[in-house]
Amino acid sequence: MNSELRSQALSLLSIKEPHAKCMAVAHLREEYLAGNINLNEDAVLSDKDVDIPGRPDAPVLVNPGLVKRRSMVTAEGRAVLIHALAHIEFNAINLALDAVWRFAGMPKEYYEDWLRVAAEEAYHFELLNQHLQTQGFKYGDFPAHNSLWEMVSKTTESILARMALVPRTMESRGLDALPPIQEKLAQANDHEAVRLLQIILNDEVGHVEIGNRWFNYMCQKDQLDPIKAYADLVEKYEAPKLRGPFNYEARKAAGFTEAELAALDIRA
Repeated sequence: MNSELRSQALSLLSIKEPHAKCMAVAHLREEYLAGNINLNEDAVLSDKDVDIPGRPDAPVLVNPGLVKRRSMVTAEGRAVLIHALAHIEFNAINLALDAVWRFAGMPKEYYEDWLRVAAEEAYHFELLNQHLQTQGFKYGDFPAHNSLWEMVSKTTESILARMALVPRTMESRGLDALPPIQEKLAQANDHEAVRLLQIILNDEVGHVEIGNRWFNYMCQKDQLDPIKAYADLVEKYEAPKLRGPFNYEARKAAGFTEAELAALDIRA
């Protein structure tokens, strides 16, 4: 294994097979925590000869509007929902690895944070895919959309934009969406899925907090007002508008300030 963390993260990003990627990410973090992987924060890396993001041939990626919703009453309908969540988690592995390798010159803690996120997202994906398999399905059986990675692609030149619009916008939507999904799954008596989603929700609060922390770090460094900077970035990059209802408790735990929570209501 290459002994440098960021170049290794780039290499792992290109892995296509989901289980192999998950195992490799977990191993990379173990090796880093054991002191076997170096970190060169200042190295400027290139993905010129690397095919990213690595992903399998299935699922077929379609426009978000073409991803059909199905009744939660049926086993297949519930599988479609779990599959959609698994797809988000797989993309989240890729976005965390991308955050590690792409942006040079950040503090050591930044890279350690995003390596942790990558490992936890890999764990989440495995949980959901294993649950799918107990229902007679697997990742790749249903179409999916690519909106999360599209925002990653839009923000390759700006770490400020990346932190603002991926963890603080795209991923934060999960904090709002997961509790209602849990309620529907509980009504359908899929209590194992409810349990798994609680694990994911607890971890996702921490992931959004990491995005908040490094967004605010960059705002302070560049002497920017966080609320204005965020609003400007949403407009510049045409980020999706957040719509309620919002999980204020989870968002507050993830580091959103009272002023930012109030601004959500204004924008909703």
